[in-house]
Parts: sequence; structure tokens; C-alpha cells
Amino acid sequence: MTKLSVNINKIATLRNARGGNVPNLLQVAQDIQKFGAQGITIHPRPDERHIRYQDARDLKPVVYTEFNIEGNPKHNFIDLVLECKPTQVTLVPDAIGAITSSAGWDTIANQSYLTEVISEFKRNGIRTSIFVDPLLDMVEGAKATGTDRIELYTEAFAKQFELGNYKAIEPYTKAAEKAFELELGINAGHDLSLDNIKFFKENIPNLLEVSIGHALISEALYFGLDNTVNMYLSKLK
Repeated sequence: MTKLSVNINKIATLRNARGGNVPNLLQVAQDIQKFGAQGITIHPRPDERHIRYQDARDLKPVVYTEFNIEGNPKHNFIDLVLECKPTQVTLVPDAIGAITSSAGWDTIANQSYLTEVISEFKRNGIRTSIFVDPLLDMVEGAKATGTDRIELYTEAFAKQFELGNYKAIEPYTKAAEKAFELELGINAGHDLSLDNIKFFKENIPNLLEVSIGHALISEALYFGLDNTVNMYLSKLK
């Protein structure tokens, strides 16, 4: 079964809108795990507009499943990851001020930089994953960095699937096949939802983990958090 890691950034956004501690991020993380999710993902950004760096520290003793921290490996982020030692760090090439992730790494142009960062994380026993577009040369470039996994950036698939273009899955299937051939683990995320997750899962061989936040939290407004988590788990079986 593909694991579900729930990104709780949007819970932090809601909390930050009023100040204080409602909703309680730590309690939500505990509840999501209790409901059956196999991981918690956070993506702190430099302006801390949703997840704060202190949240990462506070979540460390609370997350008893897989703890995944995503972000651009600048100095402060690297220091935070080395302090928290999550199960996995996912490297994302976010520009400062970006609303959300918009592209995978150019793993060829940034190979030296990524290799250096990944080596440091792996020396500290942290599994590494690189956010990549579904391009075979980017998958091959990822392999050369020494990363453990890739995370397929799925926004393009999600947009085309909504339009009824199911062939948009094909480059993702090929990228996953190449990654498996190269002995890379395969994760995926961005704009995956209850509408498209089953189709995606069925067409991506050896998919280990999906990270889902915005859609899941939005869907939970209608279905409830417990129910929504289990709807995803059912579709991922």
C-alpha cells in the first residue's frame, strides 16, 4: 500500500490567521496519525507564513509515524532539518516568496549543490528525496546526487486530468519506471486529490508515498478530517 503523508501547512495557515493556537497544530497532527495516516509533512518557508520553524521542533516528539520536512535547502533550513532529524527531508527549489511549489529541480545544473546537501543529510541518518518533474533526464540526474528517493511533481497531471486528458499520466509512469530501474524510491505530490489519486496510484508502479495537503484539508471541510483521511487510504490500497 502507498503511504499517505498529510501536509498540515493549511492548518497552520488557519491558526496564524487569528493568532493564538486554534486550531492546535500538534493536536491535529496527533489526530491525523490516529485516523490512519502514515506520515506528517510540513513545508516551512522563510517568511513562516504558515508552518513556523518552531512548529518543526514542537512536532518532532509528536510525530510517531514518518516525519517529512520539505523545503529549499538554504542555510536556515539545513540547520533546522539537522536539529529535528526527521524521517525524510524533501528538497524543493522554491523561490523566496513563492505562493506554492511550481517546478522540480534541474538535477543536472544543480547536481554538485544537491550532492553536497544530500551527503550531509545522509551522514545524519535522514532519508532524502528530490522534487522533480517527470523527465527521464531529471530522474537520471537525481540518481547521480545520491538521493534515496524522488518526489514526482504532479501539478501538470492534476490539471490535465481535470480536463479529461488521462494521457497526461504517461510521462509520470515512464519517470517512475526509470526511477525504479535506477533503484530510487518514488514519492509524489502537489494537487493530488480524492478525484485523481486512485487513477494516479493505479498508473504509477512502485509508488511508496504521496504527500497531500491543500486538497485534503479543503475536502475535510465537507467530509470531516477523519473521514477524508480514510477515503484517501481506501483509494491508495
